[in-house]
Amino acid sequence: MLSGGGRGAGAGVGRRAVPCRTPPCRTPPCRSPPRRPLRPWRSFPMGSRAADGAGSEQAAEDGVPEALGEESRRLTREQLFTMAATASINFSSMICYSILGPFFPSEAEKKGASNTVVGLIFGCFALVNFLTSLILGNYLTHIGAKFMFVAGMFVSGCVTILFGMLDKVPSGPMFIGLCFLVRAMDAIGFAAAMTASFSILAKAFPSNIATVLGSLEIFTGLGLVLGPPLGGFLYQSFGYEVPFITLGCVVLVLVPVNMCILPKYDSIPSKDSFWKLILLPKVLLLCLTIFSLSACLGFLDPTMSLFILKKFKLPAGYVGLVFLGLALSYSLSSPLLGLLSDKLPYLRKWLLVSGGLMTALCFFMLGPAPVLHIESQLWMFVLVLVLIGFSLGMSAIPVFPEILQCAYENGFEEGLSLLGLVSGLFNAMWSLGAFAGPTLGGLLNEKLGFEWASAIQGGWALLSGLATGIFYIIEATRRSSSSSLQNPPGNNEERTHLMGSET
Repeated sequence: MLSGGGRGAGAGVGRRAVPCRTPPCRTPPCRSPPRRPLRPWRSFPMGSRAADGAGSEQAAEDGVPEALGEESRRLTREQLFTMAATASINFSSMICYSILGPFFPSEAEKKGASNTVVGLIFGCFALVNFLTSLILGNYLTHIGAKFMFVAGMFVSGCVTILFGMLDKVPSGPMFIGLCFLVRAMDAIGFAAAMTASFSILAKAFPSNIATVLGSLEIFTGLGLVLGPPLGGFLYQSFGYEVPFITLGCVVLVLVPVNMCILPKYDSIPSKDSFWKLILLPKVLLLCLTIFSLSACLGFLDPTMSLFILKKFKLPAGYVGLVFLGLALSYSLSSPLLGLLSDKLPYLRKWLLVSGGLMTALCFFMLGPAPVLHIESQLWMFVLVLVLIGFSLGMSAIPVFPEILQCAYENGFEEGLSLLGLVSGLFNAMWSLGAFAGPTLGGLLNEKLGFEWASAIQGGWALLSGLATGIFYIIEATRRSSSSSLQNPPGNNEERTHLMGSET
């Protein structure tokens, strides 16, 4: 907690009991200056009492409003603990999710599961995650954000360990059925933890949520990068069970740690609902953006490694290194893009539009598309992956604050209830894209080949970029026309002329 006292400590220290009544004197009266209304993206970070009390006092006495900005940039203990807890769930959930890639498909085939069934097992996670996020986001305030966060981590840890026991199950329908069941339970725990973490972060950092989300994406990228090589190493060294048991135990150890350090955020349930939020035209377009980004990213999971092995004749061990281009560029650029989104909010619309168009162009060049008659080369493939990681960050990072801003403008009540709706909606749309991307992409890859499939898949990003750009142009035109109608150009001149004639 920041030092400097709370509101009561700063109420009577250093103030005069009687205000100066001499006309030239500018000493302020003893009452506290009016506080700014708590508006999104302009308020102080939650828990910053020094910014509330001591900072206001200094601005009132010394006339230095910059002190508020200096105090608000300092993090409280609760904020640091909140960042540590959410960083742990980002890293642990992504590393548990990504360890399956190197060895689970081959193990599933040994147990009688076909490639189609393996794909459905992966898709089951995204589909259940979609449904769970919608439900839990609507009931976040009833369940409690901290309880949902910790319970989601506990379920994920237990289910990860259970996944390591599936090789003991007899082959055939029993193995396949338990795979679906365990994967669905994992999706429920993941959805609960991520929905709660998004809303907690938005509550703890109301003025710089995009910066914080962008910074924490570093841990998401680290989990995705370290998961496959770590899982492959543990699998080759110790067998099927050890990767899941090891990572599951790590997640379970983090559960009591987060129970101690994560602050509790209480909120009054709101009457607002998902339908009221999602039926807003701007929110619908932003949902399309989330879906398109997730679908494009999910398309690469089942198709890109096969294309690399076939096209460039690389050893299997080097395929993971090619994936690093996308993961590292996304992780390293996300903090910068989040900072820009918070410091310059008017740039969000440009980031969303340009990010969608750039993603579409990159997927068109990933193969590249046969109409370009360009021979695919490894260096160009890696370069396009780096650009895809950057363009995905351009669109993904500003979406959450943009949805919140739209909700505030349309009369939604501020509080944890709204944050739960927005975080649940974000996770649900992302999960829906994660289900549709691999499913449709795998079908297109089988029928048309990777080159055409990637170009067609980029059409989702192209559609969202164009639709968002058209919407922002129409919105800006309406605002300019309404402002010109409310304030005609001649009003000020006529008012000045009338005041002059009266004098």
